[in-house]
Amino acid sequence: RSLPGKRVLEVGAGVSLPGVVAAKCGAQVVLSDGEELPRCLRSCRRSCLANRLPHVPVLGLTWGRVSPELLALPPVDIILGSDVFFDPKDFEDILTTVYFLLEKNPHAQFWTTYQVRSADWSLEALLCKWKLKSILVPLRSFGADQEHLAGSSLPGRHTIEMMIISLMTLSL
Repeated sequence: RSLPGKRVLEVGAGVSLPGVVAAKCGAQVVLSDGEELPRCLRSCRRSCLANRLPHVPVLGLTWGRVSPELLALPPVDIILGSDVFFDPKDFEDILTTVYFLLEKNPHAQFWTTYQVRSADWSLEALLCKWKLKSILVPLRSFGADQEHLAGSSLPGRHTIEMMIISLMTLSL
């Protein structure tokens, strides 16, 4: 219900499921994946074509790199990132890119889901460093805490988290 008319960017799109769903829900979507990953970009385009969304732009954006494509992005309301926090070496680059986009679009939010792969991995210090705040979204709040979702056994034995990240606002 909150997506029609929203401007959405999916980062690390891969097969683009969240972006495709957002487009089907009426959002204006741009999909992106690493500019050095042509197979991922082709996969994004194939997903769009398979879902009758040939008008959805697909861009090569690399986390942590301010490129001409990143600078030229139109305004966004929501940034989507599905399971982008899978390798700790990329966490800061991801949040650097998210911070850049949120600074450019202060009202925007980064909606992300991820599989908890290690209890030792945390975003807290990086969120603090980049002056970002996060709100944990309980999966049960939208019926995603089931053993089987849409015929899949995920989350199953996996721990899946969802959070919304935005700029930290200072109140006086």
